[in-house]
Amino acid sequence: MSRLKYIFGALAIVMMAFAACKKDSENDASKQAAKDDQDIQAYIKTYNDTTKSAKINATKDENGIYYEILKTGTGAYPTVNSTISINYTGKLLNGTQFDKGNTSYPLVGFIKGWQLGIPRINSGGRILLLIPSGLAYGANGKGTIPPNAPLIFVVDLLNFK
Repeated sequence: MSRLKYIFGALAIVMMAFAACKKDSENDASKQAAKDDQDIQAYIKTYNDTTKSAKINATKDENGIYYEILKTGTGAYPTVNSTISINYTGKLLNGTQFDKGNTSYPLVGFIKGWQLGIPRINSGGRILLLIPSGLAYGANGKGTIPPNAPLIFVVDLLNFK
């Protein structure tokens, strides 16, 4: 019987440790989301204070993405299950461009921020997306994108299927 108590006691300790790790992870994600939001707001303010030709008039959605529709397209809107054809530019908040190109690929294969943001425009549309790191590459980063980096994208939706 005492061996059974020992096993249950050890199991309880392991379960508490996992619960504490999950709580710390959720807390860290929440702190990072708040930091990303501050950084994005500061970027918008600085951009608007220093740029004379254009201002950012972005709206924050319920997921934490800031977006501005720069050009209205026509027709239906893509879904996460659509294959999109796009031109895009990606930058860090410090202005460093990390990617530029065009591609045709299922939207579901892109970062969560694109999956949530691109369906806001239709064919021929252009959108500015300011994406918090948790909806981009998160704590891992990717290639030249550092960990926990909010990202800026300008995306032209050429068409979709």
